[in-house]
Amino acid sequence: MRNITALFLTLLFCSLSSNAQLKAISYQDGNQKLNGFAIQPKKKSSQKPGILILPAWKGIDDHSKQTAIELSNLGYHAFIADIYGEGNYPKDNAEAGKNAGYYKKNTDLYQKRISLALAQLIQSGANPDNIAVIGFCFGGTGALEVARGNMNIKGVVSFHGGLGKDATRATTPIQAKVLACHGADDPFVPKEEIAAFQQEMRDAKADWEMIYYANAVHSFTDPNAGNDNSRGAAYNEKAAKRSFEHMQLFLNEILKK
Repeated sequence: MRNITALFLTLLFCSLSSNAQLKAISYQDGNQKLNGFAIQPKKKSSQKPGILILPAWKGIDDHSKQTAIELSNLGYHAFIADIYGEGNYPKDNAEAGKNAGYYKKNTDLYQKRISLALAQLIQSGANPDNIAVIGFCFGGTGALEVARGNMNIKGVVSFHGGLGKDATRATTPIQAKVLACHGADDPFVPKEEIAAFQQEMRDAKADWEMIYYANAVHSFTDPNAGNDNSRGAAYNEKAAKRSFEHMQLFLNEILKK
């Protein structure tokens, strides 16, 4: 019993120590207060690679925080963006859908909030010319918007993100490299949207790749999504692990360490 208690306390201490590395950062978009999180890399590098994390539709959550910690352990500066701002955080799925839908429709405002978060990542110590952006679900859509907006980043990774773009928007050349990690059974992204995205990447002459994960639906990287695929959103441990490894290969290619 003593050994079990000691092990539990050790794990709890390690968990608290890891989370303590995340530093709350307040910044502004005009009069709107934004609340993000920054974390320094475990090992310093003269190249100072940085990763901006765009959370899912409910805003900054445990999954985005844990991802930041893991990226810190791999040697990256990381910053978790606050897209909605203080006073606008959704309390349920209905509000999350409404808030996310607003920024998907008003992509210029979404790109602006992302740009402000990128500035915070740089201010925290990341090299402005050695940055990638990753995002989950709604944040995956945001990562693609970064590529479409040709921000000064090396590449983007979209995990189970919405892939669509308003057909009335012009397709322009995309300079950043693009990785889309997609659940093969995701019911929320129609085949037509996938086909349109892939054609957009071709038309934009992007350096892109799309990886499908078997038996995976929406939110497959999020441990809090449950395990019932019939709901359309569920965690898939194998897909989560594989997609994280694919992201690491991608980052090793595009960022200097």
